[in-house]
Amino acid sequence: MQSPFETIQQKIINRLQKELDPALIYHNVSHTLDVMKQAESIARSEGIGPGHQSDLLKVAAAYHDSGFLFTYRNHEEKGCEIVRTDLSGLLPEKDLDIICGIIMATKIPQSPHNLLEKIICDADLDYLGRDDFEPISNNLYKEFIDFGIIKPQEDWDAFQIKFFELHHYFTSTALSKRKNKKQEHLLTLKKRSGRQI
Repeated sequence: MQSPFETIQQKIINRLQKELDPALIYHNVSHTLDVMKQAESIARSEGIGPGHQSDLLKVAAAYHDSGFLFTYRNHEEKGCEIVRTDLSGLLPEKDLDIICGIIMATKIPQSPHNLLEKIICDADLDYLGRDDFEPISNNLYKEFIDFGIIKPQEDWDAFQIKFFELHHYFTSTALSKRKNKKQEHLLTLKKRSGRQI
């Protein structure tokens, strides 16, 4: 039998599967499921075992991109509105505040204020330091063009280099697991674009 928190997560995942724009080839259900998985893994490594904090983190991870159901820009704020609409009466107001804080921490530039927020930030951009970076990056590029975030003629490698140089992981887990591979990707991007290393 599912816990109330598992039911909440499953409900929003089902909605994302049915209602998200198919053109969202990066910010899709696969990304949300990946963030949920990475958040749980990082949380365990950071000493957060099963319990209320972990449950709130997983709900926030499930909802963190739900705002894309309605808007591309400022989707984090919209996601918080959806959380409050869906979960008012099911969870106490202080839990909704924690969940919304976690979601808002993922807004670029990331600005986490506590461990749960640091975990979701690292889970959200976990792929930057993984072997599957290139295909995921390509999906983000295509999505950015489709939604007018960047122009087709813009230099995607230069865009990514700037992003990489501004980004950093927050948890000791992500730093130990992802920092070196992320640095390798950055060097590859710089070589490919002819930048000085």
